Amino acid sequence: MELREKVDQLPAQPGVYLFQDAGGTILYVGKARALRSRVKSYFLESRWQDAKTGSLVREIVDLRYIVVDNEKEALALENNLIKQHKPKFNVLLRDDKTYPYIRYTAFEKFPRVYVTRRLNKDGSIYFGPYFPASLAYRLVHLIHKHFLVPSCTVDLERRHPRPCLQYYIHRCLGPCAALVTDERYAEAARDVKLFLDGRRNDLSRSLKERMERASDEQRYEEAGSYRDLLRTLAEMEERQKIAAAEGDDTDVLAWYAEPPQVAVNLFHLRGGRVVDRRDFYWEDLEEFDPAEFLPSLLKQLYLDAAYLPRYIHTPMDFEERELLEAVLTETAGHRVEILNPQRGQKHAFLELVEKNAKHSFTQRFRVLRPSSRAIAEALQSALGLPEPPRRIECFDISHIQGSDTVASMVVWEDGRMKKSDYRKFIIRGDAMPEGPEKSDGLLRDDFASMREAVERRYRRLQEEGKPLPSLILIDGGIGQLHAAAEALDKLEIINQAMASIAKKEEILYVLGRENDPVALDHHSPALHLIQQIRDETHRFAVTFHRQRRSSRRIRTSLVEIPGVGERTAQKLLRRFGSVARLRQLSVEELATELPRARAQRIFEALHEADVPGTRVN
Repeated sequence: MELREKVDQLPAQPGVYLFQDAGGTILYVGKARALRSRVKSYFLESRWQDAKTGSLVREIVDLRYIVVDNEKEALALENNLIKQHKPKFNVLLRDDKTYPYIRYTAFEKFPRVYVTRRLNKDGSIYFGPYFPASLAYRLVHLIHKHFLVPSCTVDLERRHPRPCLQYYIHRCLGPCAALVTDERYAEAARDVKLFLDGRRNDLSRSLKERMERASDEQRYEEAGSYRDLLRTLAEMEERQKIAAAEGDDTDVLAWYAEPPQVAVNLFHLRGGRVVDRRDFYWEDLEEFDPAEFLPSLLKQLYLDAAYLPRYIHTPMDFEERELLEAVLTETAGHRVEILNPQRGQKHAFLELVEKNAKHSFTQRFRVLRPSSRAIAEALQSALGLPEPPRRIECFDISHIQGSDTVASMVVWEDGRMKKSDYRKFIIRGDAMPEGPEKSDGLLRDDFASMREAVERRYRRLQEEGKPLPSLILIDGGIGQLHAAAEALDKLEIINQAMASIAKKEEILYVLGRENDPVALDHHSPALHLIQQIRDETHRFAVTFHRQRRSSRRIRTSLVEIPGVGERTAQKLLRRFGSVARLRQLSVEELATELPRARAQRIFEALHEADVPGTRVN
């Protein structure tokens, strides 16, 4: 049967589909609410524009499917099949960190407990994983101390002439030397299992009954050991209540991606405290789609997890969120919510995890970053510069619809940003062509603004007899580059290396060879340096523009009041600090600085909500 015919005959029921190549290898595993419509969508030509889907469809030769009763079953089955077949087109979880389990050897006559990172089908019961890793070791230590169940490697069913040191320091019941009855050891082993199962109430009830029975039978030493164990359990329960009161158990997940490389950080908060973090890395995700990546990752992380937190915070919402919440809630026995915090402390912590993910990305994929000298040499080669640049000066323009136009210049020198040489420019419009473009004091020509800033900068250097930089970098496209070049021509500066970087395409235009733009590799350290300098210039320009705009608004809000000029406005702001503070004053308080009639006008203007220009938010 042809593949298309097989797709047309798929049932319109929930299930899982498996795409195969010519050799029968599983290429992709997916789940669907309705198999037929979901699988048919892969073969629509409109979807082939997506690189990943197009590559997948070209390799599909056959498909298999499994029908299930509902979406929840499909979700679980999809996760199991992905882990079993590891298809190359699915997002596969790769954990650089394994967490320990506690192994309880239930198949032995005298069960023991061990910390292990490997799970074997040997009849043992495994509890965990535990994070931080030290928690597993602390629990086993507690079991040795209070339950006297050991972790030794000797054959406990063979009679030994004397016990080991653990017996003498009261960390073992001594079954190897027949110093304990089978019934007493079995009782201790059952207590350990109840403890690891988390059935603390059942364990406490059983211990209390045994303590009272031993006391009634005048076995006071045994009763005392039960009493001590009950106290230990009560203290643990109290500590857990305190921790629970401080905050709910939450996992916070975020990523940083520069496809094909991706780094994910997962922070575990227990009782409101960060107890551990996990790192995951991918090196071959050519097509990174967060809408597919996030649900796939969450399913592999949590569907088989031994413990589920109450909250999982992620950077975005996704289509299957409610379904996954329902499945995890059923598994956990308590409500599990997947949230996307938008504000407040939770959002701030999510941003912190995102920063850590970026740091992890840098440590993993850029750990062998070249030296500043090597980056400069790479930039020299890419841009055709006469020598490796030692000093780069970068310009950017900032304004809102032509108002309060400013320019910024930042400096990179010998491998680092040199903030002492940063410069700000208030654009006056000196380089603005005459005509209708310049009106009402508003500058609307970005090219002219760039021309003015560059001309003023290098005219000053000429006057002071200082050297020019190795490279002038312009934030913008060819138009901004040519405007800057015109400024240098006016100053008769020739053979100056100059380039611009376009924001969207991240393409470099080099002066003199604009028809042959330079497209550096996405992972090139030279491109990263250019982007770093450009972003710093933009930040510096925007910050200066906001300061200018804020100060102009404050000044305007006062001078627009009849009878208030620049000098009066400055006097009031020096005396009272801000317009907001002036609004809080009475007429009498204002009159201590101004004539009463003028104070009355200012008071009425500042409290008149409908007067334009008098409110400053």
